[in-house]
Amino acid sequence: MRRLDPQSLEQHLDALHRAAWALCGSREDAEDLVQETCARVLARPRVVRGDDRAYLMRALRNTFYSRLRAASRRPQTAATLEDVEAVESHPRRQPERAAEVSEILAAIAELPEDFRMAIVAVDILGLSYGEAGRALGTAEATITTRLYRARQRIARRFPEGPRSDSREGSTPTGSLSS
Repeated sequence: MRRLDPQSLEQHLDALHRAAWALCGSREDAEDLVQETCARVLARPRVVRGDDRAYLMRALRNTFYSRLRAASRRPQTAATLEDVEAVESHPRRQPERAAEVSEILAAIAELPEDFRMAIVAVDILGLSYGEAGRALGTAEATITTRLYRARQRIARRFPEGPRSDSREGSTPTGSLSS
């Protein structure tokens, strides 16, 4: 058991951001989700047993669900074309790579919730199947099945396979984990 402090939280920010992006489907919403999760985690002293990443995944997931519940209670407004602003969402260097990652994260965000949570926990956060099962409150075998099905759905969405400018032998989701 150890205390979770800002320094130990900082080493997991990149993985949390990738997981949040996959959950939300948008970089901006992911940044807000990670910020809110960190604020909640650091608001009170926390003692973590085991892996910090698994704990932070649960906290991120719970914050995500809390935000969804809160948003469902608010009145919905429809955006018009005049409300939409074009924003540069990709870094200037390696734009092709940024576009690929964005497409993959968008595909993950469209998966059913159980599949999405499994792929975020294992492929994006880098948790083992057992850690993902504990973080998501399900059996390791269930994580294995959900992960297989999620990967199959993403692979069907990108039938052309790896792009010619990407590294040989890399998979769409395997290059996202840290």
